[in-house]
Amino acid sequence: MADPNDRLPPLNALRAFEAAARRLSFSKAAEELNVTPGAISQHIRQLEEYAGTPLFKRTGRSVLLTDAAQASLPLVREAFSRITEAGRIMQQPARKGRVMVSCAPSFAAKWLAPRLDRFHISNPGIEAWISADMSITDFTTADADFAIRYGQGSYDGLKSEKLMDETVLPVCSPRLLEGSDAIKKPEDLAKHTLIHDESTEQDPSCPDWTSWLAARGIADQVNGQRGPRFNQSSMAIEAAASGRGVVLAKRAIASSDMAAGRLVAPFADGSTSIDFGYWIVWPKGRHQSDDVRAFIKWIKAEAAAGEIHGV
Repeated sequence: MADPNDRLPPLNALRAFEAAARRLSFSKAAEELNVTPGAISQHIRQLEEYAGTPLFKRTGRSVLLTDAAQASLPLVREAFSRITEAGRIMQQPARKGRVMVSCAPSFAAKWLAPRLDRFHISNPGIEAWISADMSITDFTTADADFAIRYGQGSYDGLKSEKLMDETVLPVCSPRLLEGSDAIKKPEDLAKHTLIHDESTEQDPSCPDWTSWLAARGIADQVNGQRGPRFNQSSMAIEAAASGRGVVLAKRAIASSDMAAGRLVAPFADGSTSIDFGYWIVWPKGRHQSDDVRAFIKWIKAEAAAGEIHGV
């Protein structure tokens, strides 16, 4: 049993400490918590007075953690995680019938959103709320029940389950398979615009046009450097679907447009498997409601069906 004479550390000061320690910057912590850097400094001084020892070493514009700070930081993070989970449990009656999912904008727009009607038809009492953001979900502050991440599946403090693998393949509008410059073999790409997907979530194993062409022995016939570039996969897909050119696309992002006939894969052997995939992630120890479990079961079935049918 805790000693009733023990004083708890000030909660706001702990929040400032956790943010500053994680970012190694008082100014970045202030931006995250929507306060001034001076307020962060005041909170840190308050906590250092409570601890009776320095928690940061000031080195010009940056800060370093002292031994005491490094030892206590994991416990502080765990404590905030437990407090957050306690709050979620308290809110469960109010959250009933709602599932909040966080994922990248292109995945949300091109894979998840086109399928949501099927979920709502089979689960009429549950609303799916989608938060599309390029930044990695911070479960200590975000309202998401879980996130879908593109990567290799290893994330500190999070449990992860594979949703689906990913492959990359050239796709284009069906119109480019017709006419005098119709695409019939890879060498025909020399007559068409190459569209580049330069989204920030790139996998080092994911080929670009130069490496894809080189693997097929035609790098000397087709210039893989030319063509427009897009920093969102969905924009690259839309450019290809409009007939602008051919894009090396992630199959999952292109699948709905392929199923609708807006995109086709011109080469039977054009696919390349890559290391990254899509993962369902949530904080370890988090209780999942029946609604969340129903959504995860549904989304896994959708992913499995897509892999079976190849779109």
